[in-house]
Amino acid sequence: MKVFRDPVEVPDAPAGRAVTIGAFDGVHLGHQAVLQLVNDLARARALSSTVLTFDRHPAEVVRPGSAPKLLTTLDQKLELLEATGAVDECVVITFDEARSKEPAEQFVEELLAGILRARLVVVGADFHFGYRRHGDVPLLQRMGAELGFETIGLGLVAPRDGASSADDGSPYSSTRVRTLLANGDVAGAAAILGRPHEVRGVVEHGDERGRTLGFPTANIAVPERVCLPADGVYAGTFTADDGVEYAAALSIGRRPTFYTDAGMLLLEAYLLDFEGDLYGQKPRVRFTKHLRAQERFDSVDDLITQIRRDVEAVRSVSQQGLW
Repeated sequence: MKVFRDPVEVPDAPAGRAVTIGAFDGVHLGHQAVLQLVNDLARARALSSTVLTFDRHPAEVVRPGSAPKLLTTLDQKLELLEATGAVDECVVITFDEARSKEPAEQFVEELLAGILRARLVVVGADFHFGYRRHGDVPLLQRMGAELGFETIGLGLVAPRDGASSADDGSPYSSTRVRTLLANGDVAGAAAILGRPHEVRGVVEHGDERGRTLGFPTANIAVPERVCLPADGVYAGTFTADDGVEYAAALSIGRRPTFYTDAGMLLLEAYLLDFEGDLYGQKPRVRFTKHLRAQERFDSVDDLITQIRRDVEAVRSVSQQGLW
């Protein structure tokens, strides 16, 4: 997959392109179905299959106070798009204040019809774009008839053959994934994503309280705009910089549970069967199963007993090879 981070880098395509536009946050199974459809249509028409996406979620600029947390960073999104095998090119647009005020007609004329030479545009049926969300599917269809491209507006993709995306048959959506994660349902989120939810961060020095308990943890600083599951303890994995994946007990919450002070939110990982220094590493952390909610303990001994149970639960999940 070729990646262009500025429209001026995009080469001419005399035969034209099949273009799909969106945030593609999470690149979930619904996104993947759309990408495969675009790829199939592109092949049938001898076009390039092209994804047009953004360097940040548009809501971060348009309504920053209520912008959703990200399921994937830009780097993750590009990796996942490439992994589908359905994308020839990805054009990443800088979404800033100027872009948010761009007239929809200008976006279509200059970028879609001009630079990209779109011959087919595939978007969600409720897709809106341009200043004050003036652009929509009917506008694309009208302008496409004049500028030489066809527009297809798709509804949300639902699970096939009656299968459930997360136990209730809801269509695949990034919003649904965020809701499930907010409820600690990482298994339900994985059913929509097609893989466990993954976050990335940097291992930083902590107060080493875990080490004093006999369970040294890696304190992982995750960007504030990234979506974490609900506070709790999870079974998961920790992939270190060398690519080795370790089963891990993952804790999301405030300062240790037998303290009453509420400090900053922490993601801590206890790696099973690992000894070594992880400081400065940039791991990939995946959540596979919710084990329990955060609790407060009357004593350190009670906490240690529970941690031992958590570790054994993680080992059991790991041996089952669920992911």
